[in-house]
Amino acid sequence: MDKLAVFSGNANLMLANDICKELKVKLQDALVGRFSEGEIRVKINENVRGKDVFIIQPTCPPSNDNLMELLIMIDALRRASAKRITAVIPYFGYARQDRKDQPRVPITAKLVANLLTTAGSDRVLTMDLHAGQIQGFFDIPVDHLFSVGVFVDYFSKMNIKDLIAVSPDVGSIKMARAYAKRVSAGLAIIDKRRVSPEKAEAMHIMGEVEDKNVIIIDDMIATGSSLIEAVGALKKAKAKTIYAAITHGILSGPAIERIDQCKGLEKLLISDSVPLSVEKQHDKIQVLSVASLLAEAIKRIHNEESVSCLFD
Repeated sequence: MDKLAVFSGNANLMLANDICKELKVKLQDALVGRFSEGEIRVKINENVRGKDVFIIQPTCPPSNDNLMELLIMIDALRRASAKRITAVIPYFGYARQDRKDQPRVPITAKLVANLLTTAGSDRVLTMDLHAGQIQGFFDIPVDHLFSVGVFVDYFSKMNIKDLIAVSPDVGSIKMARAYAKRVSAGLAIIDKRRVSPEKAEAMHIMGEVEDKNVIIIDDMIATGSSLIEAVGALKKAKAKTIYAAITHGILSGPAIERIDQCKGLEKLLISDSVPLSVEKQHDKIQVLSVASLLAEAIKRIHNEESVSCLFD
């Protein structure tokens, strides 16, 4: 492991340190700050010549700053003669802009993929992409991990009876099915209509949820409108206890207020792919760590071992 070097930007230093603890390596020293006019300043304070470098940097809000930090760090490390550079992006921002669903709109997920490649990244390690086909936007290898095992371990220990996994929309069916299979639960789908980018309406439920304990499965929560609509629909359908397992807790805008006022939601479980600030902490929100999952993937990539077992 002497050729392994792990760096981090400012997006999620706590996760980076936890990953390094799992790997039993130190987080390498780099200056990632700002010049007086606000431009990002990067200086790598370690010798990385010939090393296998991993940069841990989710592109969560402030997305533009965190993305630019990542791109500039990749460039700095490439110019410092790193042998291989892997961008570890636990949360891949701009992933919702993955297609032209309206006239004259960009495909920003593809643009970000191009930027990462052009900057000098040799491969990407990410987790629970909003759309799996984003992997095809890259011309470099992409390792796409799934957090399902971390959440399933939590629910398995709770030993909840009459459990059913619920997908809040068509896009999350595959995720919900993976949970249902792991915890031997049923599966239901909520037919959702998006009124605007910030608001969605739950139409009807496909599947039997009456008198069932429910886990709502999704890849990310931003303003929380989809979750609140789903909880309301499930309560109307006479579901019992409602949990939510959502990988990326962006929790922007009125999300915390909505969760606080949502009487039907028992617990929201999120991962630490995105840091949860103090002002967003709430009794209903619990954070599960994905540090060991990412550390195992980094170790396997570094040792040129298969990581396919982590995709399951």
